[in-house]
Amino acid sequence: MVKHSSRIELKQSSLKANINFIKKIVGNDVIFSSVVKANAYGHGIHQFVKMAEKCGVRHFSVASSFEAEEVLEATDGKSTIMIMGIIYEEDLSWAIEHDIEFFVYNFERLPRALEAAKKVGKKAKVHIEVETGSNRTGMHKNEFPKALSFLKKNEDHLFFQGLCTHLGGAESQSNQFKIDKQKKRYKEFLKICKDKKTEPNIRHIACSAAALAMPDTVYDLIRVGVAQYGFWPSPEIYYQYLNENGKKSDASLKRIFSWKTDIMDIREVPEGDFIGYGTAFQASHKMNIAVIPLGYSNGYPRALSNRGYVLISGKKAPIVGLINMNLFMVDITHIPDANVGDEVVLIGRQKNNVINVSSFTNSTQLLNNEMLSRLPAAIPRTIVK
Repeated sequence: MVKHSSRIELKQSSLKANINFIKKIVGNDVIFSSVVKANAYGHGIHQFVKMAEKCGVRHFSVASSFEAEEVLEATDGKSTIMIMGIIYEEDLSWAIEHDIEFFVYNFERLPRALEAAKKVGKKAKVHIEVETGSNRTGMHKNEFPKALSFLKKNEDHLFFQGLCTHLGGAESQSNQFKIDKQKKRYKEFLKICKDKKTEPNIRHIACSAAALAMPDTVYDLIRVGVAQYGFWPSPEIYYQYLNENGKKSDASLKRIFSWKTDIMDIREVPEGDFIGYGTAFQASHKMNIAVIPLGYSNGYPRALSNRGYVLISGKKAPIVGLINMNLFMVDITHIPDANVGDEVVLIGRQKNNVINVSSFTNSTQLLNNEMLSRLPAAIPRTIVK
């Protein structure tokens, strides 16, 4: 089998630690839904689902029916799959046939779900997503009672599995006034359900940030994305956790992801010569450089040109010149023992040094999620202990 120019390693023990940490905060009675949209935030949906199931996770949330099919292929068949985003009308029958649950965010979707359920001969498990203040997706209050009546009338074919909403910005204290309004509005929807005697099987509104920092958002299920991958949703959530627990630091959330490649070539550059395209970097002295066999087409941000660094022999090697589509160069003048074929760490630990995803995101203005989810699916992902 031919080799790819880089590789990603996923640490099983770190994922286990992250899930245990989150469950310790929310309790074991809450359903832990692992959000694996965007190729499991770049970690690889097929590998990550297997890892999560090994840790006891039995519920997965995705953004589309296409992603639901990917999870279906990866799972052992005993887990629940929930589509939070787009599901095309022609995919409704497929979802119902495979017991895949899905969000309904407008009334028009309910008659179509009913029609598909009758066609398949199985109940459709629907989660009514309600609009509480994000103004993204969600059923408005004026059509909600009609939706409940429709569910009750057609309960032989439609199962009211969940009532949910999406909190818009729970990771930032500056949004607290908005989140408080959303929580209040969600409770109003729950009261309508109670008054109409049509209540959901489960209630859920909490994302990673809310689950970690807002106990009153933890109902029957939490939808955990970024935290399970070892990232605090924001510095604010991290510092709130430290303050509430009387700690100065905490390493409970562990990155499960590392990204590696190898030195492709080593070259001597005379003083005064330029390195790479254009004149972005000129050698001020005689230099040794290593050629690294990947670039922005592989998800390595071009904005790190002349700013980022990699690890070689446990030492930081700064990027020199522009990052190309499939190559970039680093200065190894201070690493005389480096050889062609030596391991290069792009993200992760090597000896006593570490490169975090934040090293990228602080320099490039990318979000952690954005950086990771852009990594090509073609890069091989391997699970390690």
